[in-house]
Amino acid sequence: MSAGVKAVVAGGIALALLFAAAQRSAAAEQVDVELVLAVDVSLSMSPDELEIQRHGYAAALTHDGVLEAIAEGAYGRIAVTYVEWAGSTSQTVIVPWTVIANRTDAERVVRQLSAKPPNSARRTSIASALEFGSDLFAESAYSGTKRVIDISGDGPNNQGPPVEGIRDSVVAQGIVINGLPLMTNGGFGSAYDVEELDRYYADCVIGGPGAFMIPVNDWSQFPEAIRRKLVLELAGPGSRQWAADEAVHPPVVLAQASPKFDCMIGEKLWRDRSWLWDSR
Repeated sequence: MSAGVKAVVAGGIALALLFAAAQRSAAAEQVDVELVLAVDVSLSMSPDELEIQRHGYAAALTHDGVLEAIAEGAYGRIAVTYVEWAGSTSQTVIVPWTVIANRTDAERVVRQLSAKPPNSARRTSIASALEFGSDLFAESAYSGTKRVIDISGDGPNNQGPPVEGIRDSVVAQGIVINGLPLMTNGGFGSAYDVEELDRYYADCVIGGPGAFMIPVNDWSQFPEAIRRKLVLELAGPGSRQWAADEAVHPPVVLAQASPKFDCMIGEKLWRDRSWLWDSR
């Protein structure tokens, strides 16, 4: 086959792929936001804390303020999937991609959340959770004006690839990463915790236009933090909901322009303390 023919064939294949992608995009249902809820279930979380997380998300998804934020979008609906994660090979989809446009839809998601109890797993790989979450968008039958991974966790990355590089790769795909650092120091084995997990999330985990995180210092704060976070993610920084929230609550922490925290702190703690009980 001559070089000219090869070029024509390659061009034809490229056009075919572009056409197929356009067809898939046109067929996808339009939503305001495609949202991956990625929730930490590593062994550092106690069974009670795992239940608090599930109940917190269930309450937030059916909250009037969240439903109002959904209804005020251009399309009036979002697509959500709920994932529980731990180590580099521990990611489980609990709720597959589902549209929420009203309370009935939200309650359907809550029933799926409540169907089976959460299971813990070893280690903490935020990087792998972000990779898994970004791959889920390719499986979505929806097309959102914004794609967001909402990741919560109670410790730094200590398995899998370095989180900073994965964060940058995911953001480069046009995906926003928001965070919910759980500074609760509960569960088993705190040897791998970091005191300033909020700074770690701000500098190493969250990213993308308007990315932010809301720290949780006590489990009693968790349900309200989830509600706030969902409203802000759906409404956006320019909305009246954002302005009203900032007027009542302490400000959320936005992504930093240049990392200042050691983004390898989790890996270093694991290396230096691996002789302790293998809790994560």
